[in-house]
Amino acid sequence: MSITVSLQVNGRNVSETLEPQTLLVDFLRNHLRLTGTHVGCDTSQCGACVVHVDGLAVKSCTLLAAQAHGTQVTTIEGLETEGRLHPVQEAFRSEHGLQCGFCTPGMIMSAVALLRRNPTPTEAQVREGLEGNICRCTGYHNIVKAILTASTHMPAQSAQASRS
Repeated sequence: MSITVSLQVNGRNVSETLEPQTLLVDFLRNHLRLTGTHVGCDTSQCGACVVHVDGLAVKSCTLLAAQAHGTQVTTIEGLETEGRLHPVQEAFRSEHGLQCGFCTPGMIMSAVALLRRNPTPTEAQVREGLEGNICRCTGYHNIVKAILTASTHMPAQSAQASRS
């Protein structure tokens, strides 16, 4: 038995017929070819699959695509605007907040959500905000530095505009 799922992804309306057990991460990657959302652990531990659903950061490996029916989903591909990187993406680049890059999309999506909730976090608040994301390559120093840098480049209206 198949179901039809309709939602908005990165500002584009999509509708697909899927098996009911299709995870949101698989829908994004395999049906829509948005491969920036990564599958890292299949157990919701690593955070590589974080996307925004109606503005909230969620691990897309724990959500069925059918549960996202009628929502607005933003993936890492949807953060850039008119060819310009989002301030968090730019800060990760400029502050060397990545190594292999596998965890980076999930880290960035979590960071954007964190900065939306708390535009001026402390280092401790950034570290706490990333607890659901695992990086196997770095010591998190440059990731935290990138998020703190981004917080100084994101005026309140910019943070509001990036809402999914």
